[in-house]
Amino acid sequence: MKLYDISRPFEDRVEAFRSGSVPVAVYGLGKMGLPLAAVYADTCHNVIGADVDESVVETINEGRSHVKREPGLSDLVSAVVTDGSLRATSDPQSAAADATVHVVIVPTLVDAQNEPDLSVLQSVARDIASGLEAGDIVILESTVPPRTCADVLEPLLVEASGLDAQEFGLAFCPERTASGRALEDIRGAYQKIVGGIDRESTDLARMIYEEINDAGVIAVSDTTTAEAVKVFEGVYRDVNIALANELGTFADDLDIDVTEAIEAANTLPYCNLHTPGAGVGGHCIPYYPHFMIGQFESSSPLMETARSVNDSMPAFTVDKLLKGLNEQGTTLSDATVVVLGLTYRAGVEEIRHAPSLPIVDRLVDQCASVYVVDPILEDFSAFDGSKPISRDEIYDVDPDAAVLVTAHEEFDGIDWEQFQDQLVVVDGRQALDIDGTDHWVYTIGAGWIEQE
Repeated sequence: MKLYDISRPFEDRVEAFRSGSVPVAVYGLGKMGLPLAAVYADTCHNVIGADVDESVVETINEGRSHVKREPGLSDLVSAVVTDGSLRATSDPQSAAADATVHVVIVPTLVDAQNEPDLSVLQSVARDIASGLEAGDIVILESTVPPRTCADVLEPLLVEASGLDAQEFGLAFCPERTASGRALEDIRGAYQKIVGGIDRESTDLARMIYEEINDAGVIAVSDTTTAEAVKVFEGVYRDVNIALANELGTFADDLDIDVTEAIEAANTLPYCNLHTPGAGVGGHCIPYYPHFMIGQFESSSPLMETARSVNDSMPAFTVDKLLKGLNEQGTTLSDATVVVLGLTYRAGVEEIRHAPSLPIVDRLVDQCASVYVVDPILEDFSAFDGSKPISRDEIYDVDPDAAVLVTAHEEFDGIDWEQFQDQLVVVDGRQALDIDGTDHWVYTIGAGWIEQE
């Protein structure tokens, strides 16, 4: 049964979706795509997931999740594959031929010039167009620059499929999901945003996500508004973090713990400053401002400044560590430094745009030995010139300094008194408990503290 068909009563279409009479294809089975496909399968019991990575497809078809550290996901994938609600394929065109609802959740990154790269989305759109039929609906969840659906996706689908724009639906329904809590977020931690290319597309998208999301659905005017909502959410966080980071650099000048002042200021309901840190990473916040910067006629000085501030924090972190070493009389060319935490966020195995990358690069260029520690990362190849070690091995390498970049919970157990010499320690996440030792400690946002 087709959903984008106003000749059929709306209630009948809702029931068809619930009953599994409407086949759904989810394109992209990564960290966000697989949880989404699993929730769709648990809801409508007729989902085919498409991914070009054959090992991912094989793993899913065996009833296993390749996405780690997502509570409940492994059990859900096993259940929906076992009962036939979810199957996977490495042939997106075959998925498109079978499906009536097409849900796209593939990455949108930026190139070396910080220009949005829509090539993956465009490739998937061509695959969908090969099987697109009148009455189908395409739902885009990938974060994209505003006007992508109207100016890029719809014309591409029309041209490649041979259909008129009025013959199929198109909606933008951004994912509002964080790693480590994907199922909770998809199912209703927040309301879902939907916006269609026309009224019928919006109504259908709202109907679909009301079946999935218990928190409800906010329908906005059109796809461009929905696209802007997602980008604005990321831009807000980037700008807010940049302000906190800039304030944090005043800790030495003011001789105060800036974070203490921020926390006190945040007791007012209209103040919500974030926390200073060693940098901003991941596949979201560092990229989304570039979906606005330089893409339209309007200028964007605030967003550009925020990006510059946040991108400067790894260098600021290293400068503080090197300053501490100099004041301790340690020659940088002889220094041994341990970097704690490489992923962009605690508990998430992802290093895309992670602050650890430029931090390690700078240290390798200036110090004799750089050791890196990350309890959840398996591939250390991006950190050239450094030596991976386990957390327990840090006591054996005789370091002169340590810098915490990512506050994995495993670092809570470090016994700082075991180090024989006085260390220079930079805490980039305000997470270390080094009270009672004689180490020299710089905490971003709080400044230098020489322990007595």
